[in-house]
Amino acid sequence: MTRIVAGAFGGRRIAVPPRGTRPTTDRVREALFNVLAARFALQGAAVLDLYAGSGALGLEALSRGAQTAVFVESDQRAAAVIGQNIKALGVGGATLRRGSVASVLTAGTETPFDLVFADPPYDIGDAEVNEVLVALTDRGWTARGSVAVVERGASGPGLGWPDGWTPWQTRRYGDTRLELAERT
Repeated sequence: MTRIVAGAFGGRRIAVPPRGTRPTTDRVREALFNVLAARFALQGAAVLDLYAGSGALGLEALSRGAQTAVFVESDQRAAAVIGQNIKALGVGGATLRRGSVASVLTAGTETPFDLVFADPPYDIGDAEVNEVLVALTDRGWTARGSVAVVERGASGPGLGWPDGWTPWQTRRYGDTRLELAERT
C-alpha cells in the first residue's frame, strides 16, 4: 500500500494493483508536487491522469486542491483499484475512464485540462509517448499554460517534446525520471 502525502487526504493509505504496475513512490510524488507548487496553481485545477495505475498522482492532486481529476487506465484490475481508492477516500470530482490512453485521447475533449500526468509503463516506447504528447495538443486536451508531467525510467533518453511545449526541467529520483513542460 502507498499513501497520500499531503492535503485533505494526507496520510491516508490507498491500494495499489497486485501486479503489472509501478506506482510512483511517496518520495517521488512529494518531490514532484513541491516542484509543481513553485510554478503552478493546483487549487481548482482540472487534472488528467494517464496510465493511472493506482490513481496516486491524480488522487494526490485532488487532496492538494485540484477540483477535478479524470483517471485513464486500460488494465481492468488497475481500474478497479482506482475505483476502490476513489470510493474509500470519498473523493468528489473524480472520474474513471476505462480504456487505452490512445483511444481516449483520440476522442478529444471539449474542455482542456490544466495538469496532465502521464506515467506509462517503462517498456512503452518513446514513439508512443510522443504520440500521446501530440494528441494532448491536437485533440484539445491541453491549452496554453497547461502543464504536463511525464514519468519514465531514469536510464532512457529524454523526451523530444513536440512543438507547442516548453520543457521546464527534468528531475531524477533513483530509477525514475520526471520531465515537466508547459504548453505555450
